[in-house]
Amino acid sequence: MNNQNIRKYRPFPEVGLTDRQWPDRVITRAPIWCSVDLRDGNQALPVPMSVEEKLEMFELLVGVGFRQIEVGFPSASDTEFNFLRRLVEDKRIPDEVQVQVLVQAREHLIRRTFEALDGVKNAIVHMYNSTSPLQRRVTFSDASREDIRKIALDGARIVKELIPSVPGTNIDLEYSPESFSDTELEFALEVCEAVMEVWEPTPEKPVILNLPATVEWTTPNIHADQIEWFCRNVKDRESVHVSLHTHNDRGTGIAATELGLLAGADRVEGTLFGNGERTGNLDIVIAALNMNSHGIETGLDFTDLPRIREVYERTTRMEVPDRQPYAGELVFTAFSGSHQDAIKKGFDRRRKEEAEEDGEATRWGVPYLTIDPEDIGRSYEAIIRINSQSGKGGVAYILDREYGFDLPKTMHPQVGKQTYDLADQLGRELTPGEVKDAFFKYCANVGEPLHVIDYELDQQTGERGTVRCRADVLLNGEKRHIVGLGNGPINAFVHALEEDGHKDFVLTDYRSHALRDGSSSDAAAYVQLKHEDGRLVWGAGVDPSIEMAGLKALVSAWNLLR
Repeated sequence: MNNQNIRKYRPFPEVGLTDRQWPDRVITRAPIWCSVDLRDGNQALPVPMSVEEKLEMFELLVGVGFRQIEVGFPSASDTEFNFLRRLVEDKRIPDEVQVQVLVQAREHLIRRTFEALDGVKNAIVHMYNSTSPLQRRVTFSDASREDIRKIALDGARIVKELIPSVPGTNIDLEYSPESFSDTELEFALEVCEAVMEVWEPTPEKPVILNLPATVEWTTPNIHADQIEWFCRNVKDRESVHVSLHTHNDRGTGIAATELGLLAGADRVEGTLFGNGERTGNLDIVIAALNMNSHGIETGLDFTDLPRIREVYERTTRMEVPDRQPYAGELVFTAFSGSHQDAIKKGFDRRRKEEAEEDGEATRWGVPYLTIDPEDIGRSYEAIIRINSQSGKGGVAYILDREYGFDLPKTMHPQVGKQTYDLADQLGRELTPGEVKDAFFKYCANVGEPLHVIDYELDQQTGERGTVRCRADVLLNGEKRHIVGLGNGPINAFVHALEEDGHKDFVLTDYRSHALRDGSSSDAAAYVQLKHEDGRLVWGAGVDPSIEMAGLKALVSAWNLLR
């Protein structure tokens, strides 16, 4: 932005709260949550949800644990009105859920709203009117403060008058000075207290005073100052639930909400994944899981976040970005080799510590992961992704978690390099299946130039522990019969190669284990050979027989030395 254009902007004024308390506080409990997906979220969609889609979203929100759900603006259209009626007539509203309805402070809209509430057991009537100087000047043609105050008071009186018209409905009341974030604090307080005088809240029946950052004009610290100032100065504080309704115009909706809670707010309005006008509303998923990551119970259940995301994306036709905290496709993914190695070590260490604690939950601590992906329905298999930038530990991690291969540590560099060279050649990320295929192509059951056609062992009498190996092999396409004696199957085959003049190595390491993929009875074996010229190479073998797995590993290593 050039200097001429930048002169049209001004810094937002400070609150002047010199003795602010919120910086020294910590969040220790969750707020009251209110979902506004079906209203604020829906009104921001290029293609609004159909009635059936809204019904599915409502069921999803109930399942997540929301006990306050803003279902719409019944007076705005027949569609909105009929949706609430559908919820009532189909008996879809659980007794413990309050449905919230939004309405402007205008008489005919308020009356229509109350008509929609017939048969609702528990409701919140949420009335609002704009209060900011900008709205007064532009939207309301230079309306005075008194004009705006009168709109709020007239609306409040009509709401109170109509409560008896729905005798079977338990109604809580909510008022929003829309554009609170841009309203003079003392005037916002004046209007809110005027509404309170009409509605007469009590500690047993508090009013909700919702303070919307309808547009995020300020930095989060100034928003926190606004909230703390309001909480300090509002009369009958014990009869008020101070509510936050942040947007994300400056990209700091989460921070503004968290600081607003530190500043004294009791309640939060937001949406799944931050859907909403312009840059969106507060993302309640992030806000709640941030609290979960600090050991705070929120009352919201995101243990199956992939399913929640699927329903959300299908009903709203909006996509959750790949980098969205917690829910994004890539947020539990490490491409960097050093990160992959640290993550693998973190999980290995955690398994060891949990085993020592007899399965008791231990404090979460895995490098680069703020939360256990499993707690929100994300699989460990997706944590490490492989491309040409990845490190040696990543491939080992994939082969371990996906397919049950516990590669020796010193084998990691060899397997990693071959796999990453392939990713570099292809110019893209490799799938777990491609990682496995590369492992078998370059390391496991390698059958050229030496290939075993037939193999048998004989126990030798008179020589304790000695076995005879007979094998038919193909070497460079030529069939050969080799025989050797040794103290085990692998040793016997080594001597068979030696007798045939093809031993130019020393066997330096051997490991084996049963695969842990849960679907196979195969065994895996790993053999390291050292060539006469000093080269070290690992080969792997996979077979239902542990003996044959070891033999295949030896043959693989021999072939890889050629």
